Amino acid sequence: MAEEAMAEDAGMFMVHQTVGSVLCCKCGIPMAPNAANMCVKCLRSEVDITEGLQKHVTIVHCPECECYLQPPRTWIKAQLESKELLTFCVKRLKNLNKVRLVHAEFIWTEPHSKRIKVKLKVQKEVLNGAILEQSYIVEYVQQEHMCESCSRVQANPDQWVASVQLRQHVSHRRTFFYLEQLILKHGAAASAIKIKQMEQGIDFFFSNRSHGVKFVEFVGKVAPVRSRSDKQLVSHDSKSNNYNYKHTFSVEISPICREDLICLPPKVRSSLGNLGPLVICTKVTNSIALLDPFTLRHCFLDTDQYWRYSFKSLHTSRELVEYIVLDMEIIAPEVNVGGSRYALADAQVARVSDFGKNDTIFNIKTHLGHILSPGDYALGYDMYGANSNDDELEKYRSLVIPDAILIKKSYEEKRQKKRGKPRPWKLKSLGMEIDDKNKTDQEKVESEYEQFLKDLEENPEMRFNMSLYKNEEYQPSEMASMTDGEDAPSVPLEELLDDLKLRDSDNDDVEDGEDDSSMRE
Repeated sequence: MAEEAMAEDAGMFMVHQTVGSVLCCKCGIPMAPNAANMCVKCLRSEVDITEGLQKHVTIVHCPECECYLQPPRTWIKAQLESKELLTFCVKRLKNLNKVRLVHAEFIWTEPHSKRIKVKLKVQKEVLNGAILEQSYIVEYVQQEHMCESCSRVQANPDQWVASVQLRQHVSHRRTFFYLEQLILKHGAAASAIKIKQMEQGIDFFFSNRSHGVKFVEFVGKVAPVRSRSDKQLVSHDSKSNNYNYKHTFSVEISPICREDLICLPPKVRSSLGNLGPLVICTKVTNSIALLDPFTLRHCFLDTDQYWRYSFKSLHTSRELVEYIVLDMEIIAPEVNVGGSRYALADAQVARVSDFGKNDTIFNIKTHLGHILSPGDYALGYDMYGANSNDDELEKYRSLVIPDAILIKKSYEEKRQKKRGKPRPWKLKSLGMEIDDKNKTDQEKVESEYEQFLKDLEENPEMRFNMSLYKNEEYQPSEMASMTDGEDAPSVPLEELLDDLKLRDSDNDDVEDGEDDSSMRE
């Protein structure tokens, strides 16, 4: 090109080179020369590189768990038009090693047609070294056949292999409401064939022992638990020496819950550096966070430390009493303790139930000086009128017990105007069967669940490990938003997730899927 430009500048005559062309040996049209001396149309009419390749394949599909059979006995879980399903379909083709696969993609078909179409583009060397590229469609016919585990469950839904009995010996279900949301977010119970709500816990049934072991490990990472396992022989084949067992895992959750008042045993107190002995449980994960409300000292008690002594709560959250704050004086600056902020203060409080009956006023010390002001309401434990028959408390003869211990700020008065109105958010729930003994206590469960929702609104740290969804049926009113509960805690809209809505035509495909969760407002 540079020589031609120099020749043109010098005024020399140059012959422009043209691309040579030949005539096709069959149809005679001009074309670029190739090794076969035939155009593409004639070459395809003479040679079919897809000859001998499979165009129709039958695959076995389980309609219950959406798995596909990889011969001889392996079941692969794959969604429609996913990479896993495309890889599975391509691997099912025989003689594909005779050509070079260039591209593969799905062709849309009706979900109920039981057909999967894949368009493949392949290359192969043909006459005299010419490379021909050709596309063709492979049709896969789904043959419905349940896998072994699904057929066993379908024949007898109670035919489980492993069961996990989750229990907590307390008088409420707050822990299980919280644990339910963690299980849903992490999909820990996705392989459970049945979930049953019992009197003091939940039973999970699995078709495989490894699924039960995995679930027990998950619970141990989010709660202080101790577990033991047992097995029962179901059948025995003496010829093949095969044993069939039913495995049971008994998992006990610590009875210590958030906002409980605890009197530490002397041995535990000395091991924690003379903390307390009256402490408040501020957080429960796989360890227990304890706070001394009078000195703001805190510590974490791990699972092994707790179960070594296995103490119980002095008072639980169901015994909280509402107080009104009459006066508040900060005695120490606000500090950060274990990720939460507290401030020591001297306070004058009175029980709300005493208004109009007596003039009893309590002078106490509290750790809530940073959020309480005169006129506010707070929930706390009435140590003045409580009859505490606790063996650990009697061991501290010289302990001066305060008249009241405040736990948290109360927003009940501000929630009065919003009572009965739907929330702009909702939670999913596990599809649990209810035991016959628990059907009479549904009113108690509903009230405890409502209190759990209020705790979520007040505590952003609890919402961090959960998935909250927008309530599509919620329609805010302009007048209500300006007047109703303006100071009451609520969940910010940016924390809410959009709930997945399926079309009616798709409901049949996911009706029997593994996600059996429902929505609760």
